[in-house]
Amino acid sequence: MEVLIVGAGPTGLTAACGLLERGVAVRVVDSAPGPATTSRALGLQPRGAEVLQRLGALGDLPQRAADVRGAGIHVNGRKIVDVGAALDAAGPRLLWIPQTEIEAQLRERLAALGGRVEWNSPLRGLVQDADGVEVDLGGEQVRAQWVIGCDGAHSQVRKSAGIGFPGSQLTERFLLADVHAELPGRGRVMGIFLGAGGQFVVMPLPHPDGDLWRLMAPVPGDHGDDPDEEEILKLLCRFAAERAGIPDLRIDRAVWTSVFRFNRRLADTYRRGRVLLAGDAAHIHSPLGGQGLNTGIGDAENLAFKLALVISGRAGVGLLDTYAAERRPIAESVLSATSIGTRIGFAETATGRGLFATLSPLLRIPAIQRRLTGAASQLGISYRNGPLAAPAVRRARRGAQPGDRVPNILTRDAEGHDAPLHSQLGTGWAVLASGNAAEYLRQAAKRLGAEQVRTLTPATGTLREVCLVRPDAHLAWRGTNAQELGRWLDTALCHNERRPV
Repeated sequence: MEVLIVGAGPTGLTAACGLLERGVAVRVVDSAPGPATTSRALGLQPRGAEVLQRLGALGDLPQRAADVRGAGIHVNGRKIVDVGAALDAAGPRLLWIPQTEIEAQLRERLAALGGRVEWNSPLRGLVQDADGVEVDLGGEQVRAQWVIGCDGAHSQVRKSAGIGFPGSQLTERFLLADVHAELPGRGRVMGIFLGAGGQFVVMPLPHPDGDLWRLMAPVPGDHGDDPDEEEILKLLCRFAAERAGIPDLRIDRAVWTSVFRFNRRLADTYRRGRVLLAGDAAHIHSPLGGQGLNTGIGDAENLAFKLALVISGRAGVGLLDTYAAERRPIAESVLSATSIGTRIGFAETATGRGLFATLSPLLRIPAIQRRLTGAASQLGISYRNGPLAAPAVRRARRGAQPGDRVPNILTRDAEGHDAPLHSQLGTGWAVLASGNAAEYLRQAAKRLGAEQVRTLTPATGTLREVCLVRPDAHLAWRGTNAQELGRWLDTALCHNERRPV
């Protein structure tokens, strides 16, 4: 077996589909008895949707997502901000849909590619050597060339590999309940409320009857032990009245309740030998902004195309070091932003809540709304400072630089078919050029594989340079000399590497 993926959440399933698409044999295992039935994380950001589209795994998620167009922020019973009201309705939007639906769509794609999830398969431990990894799957001994730990915050892969996971707790306790309830006058709009006693959040969830809601609220630290379901619902009804001015909340039925804590943690390293980490196994943070699921999906796409190149022999193992070099700074940025937002937005002291009330009106400013939603979308992620970008070239030119995400422009393939660039990419590379790009294609195909590279031209406009676009839609290289492209690929793919794993 070439790759063992531990964890069948969005990160593990994305990695599995990305590797299978490239002909890599994978085995996906999970300790759970079967697919999750509770909604868990909410929201597929535009970046996450693009990844799934490239994998052929987006399906009808956009059609099934709840139509949530804004969020009202209320302080002491008065609505002071309507976040999202000033945004371009035609622009990329968060798909408001539960994680369970996203996982189901990914499992469907996994099955179409010939893969499956093996449930009830807990990893007990692993031992690696220079050639592979010996893994104990609940008594079954298996050997894999590589192991990817996508098994969440309590990752057994990470622990077995001896990788540290330092961090701290951000909040005391949060109550969560997905409920069928009547909320008179709410419409299908998210509500964030701040009252004297703290915060209360109401989120609409996709459901044909339109009566499914997620309720969230921090509970004071002096409340005692974690409450059971009945007590959670009573507390949320009480907080709805006290903090949100919703005295007539009537819950018909609870689908899921939970008590959780926000933590901020980042793995010491994303790779130890032949063991790699992705998603929550590598980083956890506040769910503010719907970043966790989407960051994990981005990890998986980045790792999959690089690991496939290493396994195929087209790249040296050093290429895997660029995975952490590119993705770990993204996680650090997300941890920082969500931690600050959580401390302000869900402050546990009167002083902190006063700061939130003071700062909230700034969100009325359209430019700030666009900046925040743009950052949350993850479309602005760039690897300009990563090892696969050339600093000297980057400083000398304007426009998109190596490491930047390439806009989803309309392109034309060799057969004359027009389609957006990201749809044309699939899981391969693209030589994007206005003129004859035959020699550039030859240089790229020689190193990446003929089946992995295609040529595209802009449907409108003209490019002055030839661009090589990576499978994750980031610019790999741009220039006017095909031999330079070949030399850059030799360096980027670590062709001259001789060091061991």
